[in-house]
Amino acid sequence: MSTISREHSDRLYWLGRYTERFFTTLKALDRIFDKMLGKDHAYSEYLAHFGLNDTYSDNDDFIRSFLYDPCNPNSAAYSLEKAYDNGIVLREEISTESLSFLQIAKDTLAKSEKSENTRWSLLPLEDIIYSFWGSVNEHIYDDEIRNIIYIGKTVERLDLYIRLVYPYEKVRKEYIRLLKNLNRVPRDTPYRYSTEYLSMIEETLGTESGYSSGAKKAIIGLEHLFDKGEVYA
Repeated sequence: MSTISREHSDRLYWLGRYTERFFTTLKALDRIFDKMLGKDHAYSEYLAHFGLNDTYSDNDDFIRSFLYDPCNPNSAAYSLEKAYDNGIVLREEISTESLSFLQIAKDTLAKSEKSENTRWSLLPLEDIIYSFWGSVNEHIYDDEIRNIIYIGKTVERLDLYIRLVYPYEKVRKEYIRLLKNLNRVPRDTPYRYSTEYLSMIEETLGTESGYSSGAKKAIIGLEHLFDKGEVYA
């Protein structure tokens, strides 16, 4: 019988999602820096991928908001803060060592805001997040706990890859990883996925043609995958 409560399962899942959202957002913004050379509002395509309006005065205004504004729900700072908030509650499950890497990431992001070379100042964050995931693997001995975090991580990566129109081969790898993680979930866990929405994901991401024509449907499936729990067949 699972000993993980539904509330803690939710927090584990969103710890994975928000940490991955922070990481992938940083990677996506790094690519935008190249486009900003000599071109104003070079971030408009990025906003369009998420259905967001361009309310920013220039490139610098956009970067300040999407990197450092904790009140912008689409920013790196917001995602990192949410990941840390969940990590605080889950300290016993993920270990103090793992949580410390999220604190280091917060400190590094705060220092970056004051740096004259934004791009250079962000470079350590990739290694810090990789260290966080390594620490999670090292210190978590309960496979169910680890698996729920990684399901959240993979769901978030898939969602962002699809929205950002990544090549199918990259999406396919994460899709297969998600299926493997879902198959590892114990039958008695309080955190059950919806077979209805999983079928929707499988229908669209199982083939390249399905991905090309049904990306929005896959995003809906990912958004609602854990909306209602079901007993596995």
